[in-house]
Amino acid sequence: MSTRRKFLRDTSLLGAGLLVAPHMTYSFSQNDKLNVGMIGVGLRGTHHLTNLLLRKDVNITAVCDIDQKRIDLTLDAIEKAGGQKPKVFGKNELDYKNLLELKEVDAVIISTPWLWHTPMTKDAMLAGKYAGVEVSAANTIEECWDLVNTHEQTGTHMMILENVNYRRDVMAILNMVRKNIFGELVHFRCGYQHDLREVKFNNGKQPYGGGVEFGEKSTSEAQWRTLHSVKRNGDVYPTHGIGPIAAMANINRGNRFVSMSSNASKGIGLHNHIVKGGGETHPNAKVKFKQGDVITSMIETANGETIIVTHDTNLPRPYSLGFRVQGANGLWEVDGNRMYIEGKSNPHEWDEATKWLEEHDHPLWKKYGTYAEGAGHGGMDFFVLQAFVESAKQKIAPPMDAYDAAAWSSITPLSEISIEKNGDPQDFPDFTRGKWINRDPYNWIKDTF
Repeated sequence: MSTRRKFLRDTSLLGAGLLVAPHMTYSFSQNDKLNVGMIGVGLRGTHHLTNLLLRKDVNITAVCDIDQKRIDLTLDAIEKAGGQKPKVFGKNELDYKNLLELKEVDAVIISTPWLWHTPMTKDAMLAGKYAGVEVSAANTIEECWDLVNTHEQTGTHMMILENVNYRRDVMAILNMVRKNIFGELVHFRCGYQHDLREVKFNNGKQPYGGGVEFGEKSTSEAQWRTLHSVKRNGDVYPTHGIGPIAAMANINRGNRFVSMSSNASKGIGLHNHIVKGGGETHPNAKVKFKQGDVITSMIETANGETIIVTHDTNLPRPYSLGFRVQGANGLWEVDGNRMYIEGKSNPHEWDEATKWLEEHDHPLWKKYGTYAEGAGHGGMDFFVLQAFVESAKQKIAPPMDAYDAAAWSSITPLSEISIEKNGDPQDFPDFTRGKWINRDPYNWIKDTF
């Protein structure tokens, strides 16, 4: 933590090179500060706050949350970091709109329950505030269009804060893709495979305390996240997997998602969890969960690649995003940490991927990986937050923009429709309105320092 703090506070190196965006070079004075408002300071929002408080070029000028305990923790953290007391909002669920009226707020970070992401991001752009929103960015096709239309209407930007796009192995593979080591790309796999039963239920006394309660009797994400499993049958959390794959496949930049077919398994995992922890007579044992335990979606792209996306959070299993990147010359699979490159690997034998990842480590991770230590999620939170801050200070398009937020998030409603129609393919809207054909591709290799 001390190394990262020294880097962020005491050097002037943090120009927009860490933005890792297409064809951009910048100059920026370390004296310029971004005034940030925090909308939502639960566990994720507080994590962003902790990283922002290490920066010399950011002021936290306002915070909003309807939970007074979270506000108190936030104010205490800001005071201990030597910051000035921000303005506080949270008298009701719409008080965030008053925060957006403040002249002393340039940008906002939105870390609230999913159903609030689009309304808050839309209102932020309408208010002229640069918006960073946690994942997923939208729940419906209408909301996806709201993000795009509001961005185009106002000229104000928003960034989907997908941190996995900056994971070290993911960026090394992106580096290999750009070097054409895999050859012409053909097929991808990804997903969100994470046992979240301890997140979706807790005892109401601590964030991840186990138990079988959810909703009003619970705390943290179990208050709202589990209800999506009760009422929705689809891939409700696709962006951790699809974000990195979209970057590799140049989605919205010379390529786009065309259609998708989804299917759901039966759903028994959450019910079994309740019965195991609370017994057959527990009231929650009567709850009917609509969501299938394993949601599988197949996407076709305009350039002819296929992408399998998996959502699996209700059954016992180790964590994996299930990445597979396959081209004419070979493939990488994250599970098993294995690589095969024709002409380089022994025929029909896997290589351990580690040596390939080290050899093709992304230039930004080579140069700044030490400073990312302690930033959270293996350091990738450092890079995604850096990209947001620099984009907002420059008032330029972020590396993951409104079109990306819409395309990636639209997997959720399209999967729901497809499952309801027994796997019938669903067409993706072209959120770029044809601009994807000529938009510059992702170029996340060049270090622009």
